[in-house]
Amino acid sequence: MASHIVGYPRMGPKRELKFALESFWDKKSGAEDLQMVAANLRSSIWKQMASAGIKYIPSNTFSCYDQVLDTTAMLGAVPPRYNWTGGEIGFDTYFSMARGNASLPAMEMTKWFDTNYHFIVPELGPETKFSYASHKAVTEYKEAKELGVDTVPVLVGPVSYLLLSKPAKGVDKSFSPLSLLGKVLPVYKEVVAELKAAGASWIQFDEPTLVKDLDSHQLQAFTQAYTELESSLSGVNVLIETYFADLPAETYKTVTALKGVTGFGFDLVRGSKTLDLIKGGFPSGKYLFAGVVDGRNIWANDLAASVSTLQALEGIVGKDKLVVSTSCSLLHTAVDLVNETKLDDEIKSWLAFAAQKIVEVNALAKALVGQKDEAFFSANAAAQASRKSSPRVTNEAVQKAASALQGSDHRRATNVSARLDAQQKKLNLPILPTTTIGSFPQTMDLRRVRREYKAKKISEDEYVKAIKEEISKVVKLQEDLDIDVLVHGEPEKRHG
Repeated sequence: MASHIVGYPRMGPKRELKFALESFWDKKSGAEDLQMVAANLRSSIWKQMASAGIKYIPSNTFSCYDQVLDTTAMLGAVPPRYNWTGGEIGFDTYFSMARGNASLPAMEMTKWFDTNYHFIVPELGPETKFSYASHKAVTEYKEAKELGVDTVPVLVGPVSYLLLSKPAKGVDKSFSPLSLLGKVLPVYKEVVAELKAAGASWIQFDEPTLVKDLDSHQLQAFTQAYTELESSLSGVNVLIETYFADLPAETYKTVTALKGVTGFGFDLVRGSKTLDLIKGGFPSGKYLFAGVVDGRNIWANDLAASVSTLQALEGIVGKDKLVVSTSCSLLHTAVDLVNETKLDDEIKSWLAFAAQKIVEVNALAKALVGQKDEAFFSANAAAQASRKSSPRVTNEAVQKAASALQGSDHRRATNVSARLDAQQKKLNLPILPTTTIGSFPQTMDLRRVRREYKAKKISEDEYVKAIKEEISKVVKLQEDLDIDVLVHGEPEKRHG
């Protein structure tokens, strides 16, 4: 039984990438320093997964900002305002798109589905020209290969990329970026050709928009895209990866009928209905990458329950076509539990961060071929039972109070208009009140005070005094600016 990881955190177990990026942006270090930190992190991630026994190890999931921006760079879809003149896109253009610069605003950022991560939204129009402008996917595949690790290069799929894009400024709002599909596919063909030439045997296309409610035109785009790519993909195994939710029944039917595709990855943690669709029929001879280990939380997997699910799937797709996987990229969880030195043993037994989740994936894969680690499974079962029964989790008084709630308890005693009147009498706000989001910038002085307090160079009283002084400053600033609803600025909050 094979094992697969959709993606892995890139910040590093001790936030090495964060500090390297901040140093580079502050011009305290150069591009070579940042590249070295990034390369070291990639190397350790690949070796870690290889040593854990993972068969299908992803590459090109590492990013210095986000994977959609990486795809924008790959496609050369740089908005004209950044004055990119062609050639391989470097850090200057890349980070200008992400963060802006002294004279130009950054591109829009929005949430990556319903996660706490964000991505830079591509700005496209009918005049957008595409060219192969970032060879990152191929470079990182070769980089891993030189380390002795054969990886599965991961690309944001062409249809999801376009569906996640928006019309550029000045372009009619009715413009559909999906109409550019025929223009982006030639670049994807170039990337695929280079990956094949480099020796890649699998390529993973992330198409997460498949979990959305798509209309027939949008669904047809997937069929069109992979039909056109079919000849280019000949000779390489293709994985279409989805995550974060169920696939609608019609989408499942369309996806599993795509030409030139070897395997399909589904989130079976948030996709219980997708599990029913698979049980109702799965294409013969295709691989199922079963996402049973949750990539979006910090809790240990219920291994016994996962084995039960996987055994049921075995009977549908066959033992040789079932691959144990994560529900989505592990990007959305913490990196390694080994660094949590202040947690007690009971709580630690309930947890699994990214490093522990890859061990869980491999343990499940081995269990299904008769190589079950009895001690590992027994410890997991004990931890599951402990978490369910522990008074830290189960509070009888709360359970009783919750069960006693009635429908009326979920409704306020006064209606909205009465509450608005009371608020207005109390606050006397103008028609369009002004306020800020909440957090003020963390000044150098604040960061210094926090460092000194952590290092026990100043007392708690001195730390609290410094925080209160900062609060007084930001409140006065808001009063001077005639802001209507004041905030304290959250100086005590550690940002990033």
